[in-house]
Amino acid sequence: MKLIVQIPCYNEEKTIKEMIESIPGQIAGIDSIETIIIDDGSTDATVKRAAETGCKIISLPRHKGLAAAFSAGIEAAIEMGADILVNTDADFQYPSNFIPALIKPIQDGTADMTIGNRFSNGNKPFSPIKMFFQDFGSRVVRLFSGVKVSDAASGFRAFSRDAMKKNSHS
Repeated sequence: MKLIVQIPCYNEEKTIKEMIESIPGQIAGIDSIETIIIDDGSTDATVKRAAETGCKIISLPRHKGLAAAFSAGIEAAIEMGADILVNTDADFQYPSNFIPALIKPIQDGTADMTIGNRFSNGNKPFSPIKMFFQDFGSRVVRLFSGVKVSDAASGFRAFSRDAMKKNSHS
């Protein structure tokens, strides 16, 4: 199985190299782990710092936003033959040591997509009003999907190859 970890980023020169280096080098049941940086038109040294790690870099021609960067990463992961794609962030909001747990349901064939929960340890990283809206949004998703989702807005997600293809433009 091949795992691709994508990190969409915009002006993350201070953390990008350390984040890339924090990604596990081995995970049980995974034969190959590669990292892709999707640079969303950074104007700082993000690309230079990422290049120091030897990872694949996709640079968007200008700042297009997270959705465009995420889509570019899905397309690249499919082309690279990924069986599983993990989306994470360069600011350490989602610790890389949780990647094995995030992908386990996909490896086991019990899920096509998983979403990490930033609040599982009781941490409340946002203001009370933002926490209210985070909780409200997750409740709406649970109501309409019938799936227990605790942090619907989390960007720490994993996708099977089938789920990537359904989200792909190709």
